[in-house]
Amino acid sequence: MRDWLRWAIRILLLLLVVGLLLLWHGYSTARSEPVVRETRIAVRDWPAGQRPVRILLMSDIHVAGPDMPPERLEQIVAHANGLAPDAVLIAGDLISEKTVATHVYTFDEIAAPLAGLRARLGVFAVLGNHDHWVDADAARAALGRANVRVLNNEAARAGPLAIGGLDDDHTGHADLGRTLAAMQAAGGVPVLLSHSPDPFPDVPGRVPLMVAGHTHCGQISLPFIGPLATASRHGSRYACGRIDEDGKTLIVSAGLGTSILPIRIGAVPDMWLIELGPETPRR
Repeated sequence: MRDWLRWAIRILLLLLVVGLLLLWHGYSTARSEPVVRETRIAVRDWPAGQRPVRILLMSDIHVAGPDMPPERLEQIVAHANGLAPDAVLIAGDLISEKTVATHVYTFDEIAAPLAGLRARLGVFAVLGNHDHWVDADAARAALGRANVRVLNNEAARAGPLAIGGLDDDHTGHADLGRTLAAMQAAGGVPVLLSHSPDPFPDVPGRVPLMVAGHTHCGQISLPFIGPLATASRHGSRYACGRIDEDGKTLIVSAGLGTSILPIRIGAVPDMWLIELGPETPRR
């Protein structure tokens, strides 16, 4: 065998091994315990005498085999309850119909573990694009049976908060004007729950906090390159994390499950624990 052919085979084998190791790392990361990211939002007009409220943001659960069976979601729910949130907000995409899924679950199987969530002010959700693509009515019904209130361009009062649920922008179901009007009618400190972060520039400054998911923080995000895709018309501008802009804050979760492929590289699964409260008095 010629030397060049021998070296070519060695390089190909090395690349194969590296590729397999990278795929295993990506799958292991996708299955890892979610990171809990914490932040605090100071609200200028926080009600006098009202103690701070802790919101837990969960997003893009994408229940499907092999990486997110219902049993794994049960463990995440137990983890969430251990954080003792006052309210839980679920930013859509409960289902996953990815072609490489080893098992696709019904909405009832997906929602059942969510019935175990405990939050004194309630559990609220909006639908995501995958939920709409599969069966939005079935998703809403299953969540209702799991004691999760689905907000479709409407709002609910939860303690001192007026939680608005913006239906999915990616599939053209969002009605921001209607949602904002419902939040104003509900009274309280406005918090906007959306699947996609894309409507954020159009949200008025009187809404101190918007939370979203959808982007998966890229799901595959490489050093010096960043996320390969965000499914956002704003590119990477609102792709991940906390963004403070024009006197308001956007929190974008990396989500819990996966889409297309059951791997995560450079974008670990996460949940956000967000405390809303009064501005810190000046000394």
